[in-house]
Amino acid sequence: MNTLVRTDYHFPGQTGVYHGKVRDVYAIGNDMLVMIATDRISAFDVILPQGIPYKGQVLNQIAAKFLDATSDIVDNWKQASPDPMVTVGLRCEPFKVEMVIRGYLAGSAWREYKAGVRTLCGIALPDGMRENEKFPSPLITPTTKADKGHDENISGEEIISQGLVSREDYEQLERYSQALFRRGTEMAAQKGLILVDTKYEFGRKNGKIYLIDEIHTPDSSRYFYAEGYRERFEKGEEQKQLSKEFVRQWLMENGFQGKEGQKIPEMTPEYGESVSERYIELYEKITGEKFVKSDAGRVFERIGKNVEQYLNQ
Repeated sequence: MNTLVRTDYHFPGQTGVYHGKVRDVYAIGNDMLVMIATDRISAFDVILPQGIPYKGQVLNQIAAKFLDATSDIVDNWKQASPDPMVTVGLRCEPFKVEMVIRGYLAGSAWREYKAGVRTLCGIALPDGMRENEKFPSPLITPTTKADKGHDENISGEEIISQGLVSREDYEQLERYSQALFRRGTEMAAQKGLILVDTKYEFGRKNGKIYLIDEIHTPDSSRYFYAEGYRERFEKGEEQKQLSKEFVRQWLMENGFQGKEGQKIPEMTPEYGESVSERYIELYEKITGEKFVKSDAGRVFERIGKNVEQYLNQ
């Protein structure tokens, strides 16, 4: 499979590099970042050994589209996308929290609820809720931003009391998150989808708050198909969804949840291709555009050339 799972570039003016779970981020001088969306895939905070064809392109192009479509709500870090897998933008100082926002009781929130937990990030949840039930209004359930290992749920008041974010800034992050989620929900509905939950990250540069990283991609968000949602919910059936959750389900079915001593199951090329097809399906569904596969034959060289040309302009 032609996938990009590791990078090792030396760009003009490069001052540092950070290899994340999925993205490799190159610092250029003090003010610019080159973010490469690789084809790596992670689940349960573990990077799986095999890459997914075209996953990086899907993530980068969806994120670029939504960053452009929400720039009237809050300024964001993106300045250009010189390659289908690359975004170049402003280097900001990240806030030490991720703003998770949930419209429905699903995923990890449902797993905790099913286990008897009735408080989520300081928010009390009523008894009697069912999986994939819509909340009366979206809940913001932040997490700490861990450099390594698991992000941890935390309440807004704990964030403020621990000095992670000032009260004024935190309240602004909540307002931005609610507005971004409304926009994402509206855009999803136009394409027959439900934006179930997602996360946003913010940073600051020269005293100003910016939206950073990716938004509304299948790695950071969960989507249901709107058609049939109500019928499946009433029958207690699984929702038809577009997100990375199906990879988590596959891992759990194969005995892996990221716990110590568990072995990552082998992903066959056939399964990798099926995951790729699901990512492309989401791209086409959420954007309403045909996905055009970039030339993956010499992807490492292509990215290096395109980024260098941009930086040398």
